[in-house]
Amino acid sequence: MKTNGARFLESLGIPFELREYEVDPNDLSALTVAKKIAMPPEQVFKTLLVTAGPNIYRFAVIPGDAELDFKKLARASGLRKLEMAPLKDVQPLTGYIRGGVTLFGAKKPYPVYIDETVVLFDQISVSAGARGTQLILSPTDYLRAAQALEVEVQTADIVKDASPGAPGPSPLGTWEGKPTNSEGHKK
Repeated sequence: MKTNGARFLESLGIPFELREYEVDPNDLSALTVAKKIAMPPEQVFKTLLVTAGPNIYRFAVIPGDAELDFKKLARASGLRKLEMAPLKDVQPLTGYIRGGVTLFGAKKPYPVYIDETVVLFDQISVSAGARGTQLILSPTDYLRAAQALEVEVQTADIVKDASPGAPGPSPLGTWEGKPTNSEGHKK
């Protein structure tokens, strides 16, 4: 299925792959999407809309296995306090529904903050702008496309650190029991 996100990348001459999967409306988690498209969750980035108050919105793009740290994002964006935009506002503001939000082709481009881990991989996955369709592309091309939106684009540490004593991602990571290198490739 051709989406606004795919059309936007095509208009920039950016190579990508569209990967479709069956949607379970009761489970739109990035972890489930990662399993369905056969990619490690840390390479499947989710796009969140956050707000600092009326008419102040930002996109936060984080790995599927991570949780947004609002304090870190507020520091990176120079705002005092951020929170998730109300779900009822997401579609009117972006043109996309939960589980299908992407930067590309949104009704209005908002400043973008992308977790710094994006550069660790050869390929990442982001929503194509519709539930059930992901864009697979290089992080370099993703950043270039984000910058083409002519808004502030920053990479920063914007995810919560693992709790002390809690198992966190290892530097080598694992995917379906198979060790991966820092780029997420199976060894």
